[in-house]
Amino acid sequence: MKNEVPGALLNASDGVPIAYQARMAPAGAPVMALVHSLGMDHSFWNAVAQRLGDRASLVAIDARGHGRSGTARTPASTARMSQDLREVLAQLGLNRVVVGGASMGGCVALQFAIDHPQRTAGLALIDTTAWYGPTAPTDWEARAQKALAQGLASLTDFQVTRWFSDGFREREPAQVQHWVDVFLRNDLEGYVQACRMLGGFDARASLAGIRVPTLIQVGEEDYAAPVAMSRAMHEAIPRATLDVIEGARHLTPLEVPDRVAQALLDLCAQVSP
Repeated sequence: MKNEVPGALLNASDGVPIAYQARMAPAGAPVMALVHSLGMDHSFWNAVAQRLGDRASLVAIDARGHGRSGTARTPASTARMSQDLREVLAQLGLNRVVVGGASMGGCVALQFAIDHPQRTAGLALIDTTAWYGPTAPTDWEARAQKALAQGLASLTDFQVTRWFSDGFREREPAQVQHWVDVFLRNDLEGYVQACRMLGGFDARASLAGIRVPTLIQVGEEDYAAPVAMSRAMHEAIPRATLDVIEGARHLTPLEVPDRVAQALLDLCAQVSP
């Protein structure tokens, strides 16, 4: 793509620096704004971006507490993260986009669609959920406490078996190690805040009010945000389509970027100008 803006920074309205990358396609192409999974950064979307080519513009942020973005002293929230994305888009002069995300990023994208409906042309909810269930606060706090007590490295064996299918881990050990390395570079406090944010996330009451075309995509073997969670969102959002990817696990933009990129382009084709 042309007009690439690598390594850019925005000071958000609360003073926290937010890093982002923008790859702008020729005029007239759809614009996507995407948010990565927990523990990742904007490079999470690189493989998808390569497959989009010049058919869509792509803005990818480092969510606060991740990558090169800062961490606030106040607890993280999906509302604040969605506002960060809104402020980045405003800096780029982009008023209405297809917004999406994977896992944690899907929660942020969902919150963006709820908080900024006039800015949302379409919505992509990938490997994500509107609610992690009744034990979520306890479950996510346990993960946060393990990270605090033993460090992020203590979580990697558990994570990689959830992130990627057995076949992908066997075929692509270098890829797996790369994403483990990205995970380990995270700010510990930012990770802990994000865990607590996800434990308290519940957007179920707002799903019926989402009126834009919505892609819901999930790996068939996703244990972190199981297919049942995607089906619940599909039933609740009026204009949603559901794509279950056979054999894939939690991080489908990394494991099957061709499938994800094509689904995003198909979503853009449904969006009104």
